[in-house]
Amino acid sequence: MINWDEVPAAVWRQRKGYLRAVDTTDPVSIESLIGIDQQKELLIRNTTRFLKGLPANNALLWGARGTGKSALIKALLNRYCSEGLRLIQIDKEDLADLPDIIDELRAVNFHFILFCDDLSFEAGENSYKPLKSILEGSIELPPANMLVYATSNRRHLLPEQMKDNLDTLVGEREIHYADAIEEKISLSDRFGLSVSFHPINIEKYLAIVESYFPDFNGDKEALHKAAKLFSMTRGSRSGRTAKQFFNDYSKR
Repeated sequence: MINWDEVPAAVWRQRKGYLRAVDTTDPVSIESLIGIDQQKELLIRNTTRFLKGLPANNALLWGARGTGKSALIKALLNRYCSEGLRLIQIDKEDLADLPDIIDELRAVNFHFILFCDDLSFEAGENSYKPLKSILEGSIELPPANMLVYATSNRRHLLPEQMKDNLDTLVGEREIHYADAIEEKISLSDRFGLSVSFHPINIEKYLAIVESYFPDFNGDKEALHKAAKLFSMTRGSRSGRTAKQFFNDYSKR
């Protein structure tokens, strides 16, 4: 059994069927995340309500890759760990084990966020059904000490195709979605809080780059030029790209 007084987080190991304690977590802080102030405010408000025993929502963080979705959840753990927040990471492939994990943690005197990173499903997959039941739909109420925070590049988690819309009707000025669309929307709708993350502009990208070099005394114009070139080679301009640039440039 994990001693949650000393352990801030754990990951689920499906093959052995147990939670493995994580002693060293990512030290990312809320303050270090630049350009997502609105998203931080929404997650902080929801998480503090959860810790106070007030009604709070499961959260879906969706949008452009590398924009801080996962980092924000890890930063919440670092800020609120001392107030009883704990983090459990579970992979998409292990969602069938969610009921067992919940049974293990239901009576534990801490507040747990079940963290599903990079969550999405392909056509024909049904591994999301246990998640739907946990979020809302089981005959048993979800435990008060647990929420699900998931990240995804997709708004509705399931792929949407043009053919799914063929049976959608409009009647009395209301849209009546086809069954296929209803099924795909119903999963994301069970997350009471939906937080969107969008691609950043060049100014925000460079501001994030500079945050990684707080004591930089060299040629800032050369630093910016190198950062822009690096983002072009990566085909992406994001917080993740800025960190990768730091890893590459700082050793020079």
